[in-house]
Amino acid sequence: MSKKVALITGGAGFLGSHLCELFISRGHRVICLDNLLTGSKENIAHLDKKSLEFIKHDITKPLKLAGKIDYVLHFASPASPVDYARHPIKTAKVGSLGTHNALGITRAKKARFIMASTSEIYGDPQVHPQVEEYWGNVNSIGPRSMYDEAKRFSEALTMAYHRTHKMDTKIVRIFNTYGERMQIQDGRVVPNFIYQALKGRDITVYGEGKQTRSFCYVSDLIEGIYRLLMSDYNLPVNIGNPAENTILEFAKIIIKMTGTKSKIVYKPIPVDDPKQRCPDITKAGKLFGWEPKVNLEEGITRTIKYFKTKVK
Repeated sequence: MSKKVALITGGAGFLGSHLCELFISRGHRVICLDNLLTGSKENIAHLDKKSLEFIKHDITKPLKLAGKIDYVLHFASPASPVDYARHPIKTAKVGSLGTHNALGITRAKKARFIMASTSEIYGDPQVHPQVEEYWGNVNSIGPRSMYDEAKRFSEALTMAYHRTHKMDTKIVRIFNTYGERMQIQDGRVVPNFIYQALKGRDITVYGEGKQTRSFCYVSDLIEGIYRLLMSDYNLPVNIGNPAENTILEFAKIIIKMTGTKSKIVYKPIPVDDPKQRCPDITKAGKLFGWEPKVNLEEGITRTIKYFKTKVK
């Protein structure tokens, strides 16, 4: 019996590389597609080349692939505020043209599809914790809109393909995730704080640090994505860790765990920075028995260990 084949766009990125690893570990063959805008071949260098094929390609451009494909996982996109501010048009295009092309491949191959959506589609939420039925509070022309609206469009296009072509599609709404292979200076809270702490620099907290985030370790998230893909559910599902901390609390945790002498400094809060971010994961638990297993201390310990090998 031949191995099932998964095409993973953005496969050399943070989440994409962990997905490549998981699929190979479970007996699949993987086609890793990435234009290396924010990903790196270093992230997949350790994987078995007999089970992994790397193709450097921008998914916003058409692509024809020979042979069978069973699963298409669309994870290509800049995902940090620093990256999508630096590449606003490319971010919008990968969430529109890229999603269109990925869905086209899926339809041609009669495959199963999952797209990486985000908690950002909820914007600055007025519902807490965020449930999948909440429509969000998003500024469609703000400085984060190229990412937020690209993901909202991706969801709409995915559901249009599902309803029109009767395709088996999934949507995972990913909440704050951290772990090995994150970019060191990508502007998100976890790498920012750990990098600053390891370098002995001031820890930058925006506003008063009262805004909240919930952090999910990458292995938990990847398992949730896999279970959703293998389920028969077609509407969006939140995957994240509902354990919530304020940004100030989190900064103090990083200072304690790294043993740094860094001080906390306060800067003006960015435009449209959400005040609360916490998933309701009831649906994931009921549908496919998923819940996070790795607590914050364990996950951050592993992540600090990884970052120590990267920070010079």
